[in-house]
Amino acid sequence: MIASRNILDITSVRNDFPILNEVVNGKQLVYFDNAATTQKPKQVLDALAAYYEHSNANIHRGIHHLAEKATASFEDTRRRVQKFINAPLAEQVIFTYGTTDSINLVAQTYGRRFLKEGDEIIISTMEHHSNIVPWQMICEEKGCILKVIPINEDGEILMDEYEKLLTERTKIVSVVHVSNALGTINPVKEIIQKAHAAGAVTFVDGAQSSSHLTIDVQDMDCDFYSMSLHKIYGPTGMGVLYGKKEILDAMPPYRGGGEMIKEVTFAKTTYNELPYKFEAGTPNIADVVAARFALDYVDALGKENIAAHEDDLLKYASEALLDIEGLRIIGNAKDKVSVISFVIDGIHHQDIGVLLDQQGIAVRTGHHCTQPLMQRFGITGTTRASFAVYNTIEEVDRFIAGLQKVKRMLS
Repeated sequence: MIASRNILDITSVRNDFPILNEVVNGKQLVYFDNAATTQKPKQVLDALAAYYEHSNANIHRGIHHLAEKATASFEDTRRRVQKFINAPLAEQVIFTYGTTDSINLVAQTYGRRFLKEGDEIIISTMEHHSNIVPWQMICEEKGCILKVIPINEDGEILMDEYEKLLTERTKIVSVVHVSNALGTINPVKEIIQKAHAAGAVTFVDGAQSSSHLTIDVQDMDCDFYSMSLHKIYGPTGMGVLYGKKEILDAMPPYRGGGEMIKEVTFAKTTYNELPYKFEAGTPNIADVVAARFALDYVDALGKENIAAHEDDLLKYASEALLDIEGLRIIGNAKDKVSVISFVIDGIHHQDIGVLLDQQGIAVRTGHHCTQPLMQRFGITGTTRASFAVYNTIEEVDRFIAGLQKVKRMLS
């Protein structure tokens, strides 16, 4: 079997995550549900507490000390995200409540302003529901056509088929960077280049890629990119939308209220400049402030080091799983991150999840908000194990032993 390269001091890393000491059903927790949300290091937890203890105030509106302190910390995170994704300007970083919120923002603003009847939107077979439903809604409203890129048996986009879908009516191509259900890394740079050649605007769902891959929106040349910070060791309820400035400037606001305005009269309202015209009302201040510490944590460990460790876990676990009779991995793309979805002949995925949980092992079961993808493979769902920087080879061994126990019980 493949051994870990031990690039990082994983024992030290694990000490940063208090929740890993939890005992579940009499056993120490093994947390393999990182594609759903990652756990939070002490640095993030401490930042949340420190904000409420020392800086709590509404931002951008007050001249008193706490308001100015909170505003500075809030905007520090915006600049930190700008660096993390290599955005040209901080004002191109819009704070949202997550990737789902970001996609809805673009669908309901760019879509309503610029789409018309007969226009086409392209997505892929492996999209999360959050990158399907908002486009379906705008298609229904505007009379647009939704087209879907097929995939092969390994869970990879068929690029030749994608090119055939592109026409002069294609206005938006919105694809996931990394599949949450399969782990597939899509060739988004090539997808974007082909979309731009056809005159289309591009949206990249980075909910899964941002925690595993180095993100450079300028090199990618995407028009929009979104991510959820709770999947990068940050707090929940905090996401990011990046957009090219000229496109964001042309889009109408998404919500109305405070902060997103310049001047309000009963006759007319004029809107604020970027990024504030898309950030109506009191934002999720504490979680935005704490998110900066999550990005600092990731950068301190090194994205390359994290990726190498996770890749070791992926290879080790994939090899070990194939020794279990009747087990089939769903998604064997050449390029993938540390996500493994699988089925076992004759055993329902939910039963697997329940029995693993009884052994203190947390995995995800079901369709993973990718029902069309499950239909593509002729299944109702999978068991999914997804790894993060704090996971270990020893935990994988417990997981494999737990699965063998499940198989003995249910076969």
